[in-house]
Amino acid sequence: MTFRSVILSVFLTHAEYGECRRVITVAIYAMVYLGSALMLHNIYRYVRYARGVQRDENWQTERTVLYIPIALLVLFFIGYLVVGLLGNPDLVMSGILFGGSIFVFVMFVIMQRITERIQENKDLEAKLIAVEQSNRAKESILSSVSHEMRTPMNAIVGLTVIALKNPELPEETREQLVRIDASAQHLQCLINDMLDMGSMESGKLTLKEGPFSLCELVEQINAMITVQCNEKSLEYSSSVGEGVAGRYVGDADKLRRALLNILQNAVKFTHSPGAVSFAVELAAAGDELRTLRFLVSDTGIGIDEEFVPTMFDVFSQEDATTTNRYGGSGLGLAITKSIVDLLGGTIDVETQKGEGTTFAVTVDLKVCEEDEDEATAAHTPTAIPAAAASTDASELADLSGRRVLIVDDIDVNAEILEDLLDLEGVMCDRAENGQAALNTFAQSEAGTYDAILMDLRMPVMDGFEAARAIRALDRDDARCVPIVAVTANTSQEDQRRVLESGMDEHLSKPVDVDKMYHTLQVLIGRNERG
Repeated sequence: MTFRSVILSVFLTHAEYGECRRVITVAIYAMVYLGSALMLHNIYRYVRYARGVQRDENWQTERTVLYIPIALLVLFFIGYLVVGLLGNPDLVMSGILFGGSIFVFVMFVIMQRITERIQENKDLEAKLIAVEQSNRAKESILSSVSHEMRTPMNAIVGLTVIALKNPELPEETREQLVRIDASAQHLQCLINDMLDMGSMESGKLTLKEGPFSLCELVEQINAMITVQCNEKSLEYSSSVGEGVAGRYVGDADKLRRALLNILQNAVKFTHSPGAVSFAVELAAAGDELRTLRFLVSDTGIGIDEEFVPTMFDVFSQEDATTTNRYGGSGLGLAITKSIVDLLGGTIDVETQKGEGTTFAVTVDLKVCEEDEDEATAAHTPTAIPAAAASTDASELADLSGRRVLIVDDIDVNAEILEDLLDLEGVMCDRAENGQAALNTFAQSEAGTYDAILMDLRMPVMDGFEAARAIRALDRDDARCVPIVAVTANTSQEDQRRVLESGMDEHLSKPVDVDKMYHTLQVLIGRNERG
């Protein structure tokens, strides 16, 4: 008699003992056959799973590995049937068999879930790759379109500048040329905005940190906004608060761009006799960091409260008439918000329809260590006049009588540069590509050229290769002659490659004539001082 029978006989009567044995026997065989059916179901699902893996994952060479579990499951199933048909299973054995089937079923469900999650991750990865490829394609198209548009724009802007310098120009024609120049500048701003937005969406916009003077930054901003306010007969004021003046470490170019976008918007949406103001305040001061708040206020048309939550969205305009009345692409504030976020700052807006708007940009800037005393010195709030270049005039070279090598494969671009430089008394030679520029420079006497203006996209040899080849020549002037990239390639990647190839500066087309003159004066003067 088994231990189970002894236990049952102690607690049960004979009749009850017999009935209980029958119930237990039914339960035992039920578990065996249910376990067998469940195992058969497991085999069926695993066969489908294995086929799916082979098909989707291309596991043709690993099919043996996938078939091994199927063979084992079949053997288990056969064992269940043998025990159920020919054996005499007890409660423990049937429980183990039934539990085994449930375990296989549960493990298979878990394995399927893991496989599905892996597939979902692969699908997400594929979508991410597709988005990245789309962004790269979009950026490439934008860059190509920008380059092609800047080339004829360079002719429009350059020829307009040359024509406006004619003292005998009729006044009516002068006014028309001024309007042409303004339209070209507006188109250039739209192109820059679209390129910047593309860089931001692709995550390629990065910070270029370095020391800068806050007062110089404010003066440069004032120089531009003062002119724009004067043109619209608007009152403009600027102030720097106590404890703010000094030198900081950060990306001055992007900070300037963000503040200019807001200020130019303020000028655009303010009518005469309105006012625009710009103020810098010290919000908080630490041992190494200063929290600065830049305030831009205007008495313009204001912003509807319902529009404020979406005003920083791409292509966002308050109403359909805004673009028609004031122009713009709807990208300026979106770019500003992206720049401020990149700088780790915040931007807040207070506005009332019909009464004006105030933007507050708050950023943390690291104090430049060598100028700690200046940065912490007290500074009485005062109006800051518009200022020109920060370079000492005594350090600027006179361009008259200089000789410059112009390298550009497009005749009209080279001719415009030659005419613009001729206005300053500069003598020019031309080369149609990088190889021709290298040959011309190598065959010239040392010191012949005071500077080289280099295009980047050219046949035979591009500007990057030409600059590296010129720098590699075995002569002293090859290593120090100023080489300036004058190009329609304006991306940060292109600017980085310009410097890496040995060039000194990057100027974008359409050429800012005054900036080109100033750049040449600075570089030639620096080269002469050694």
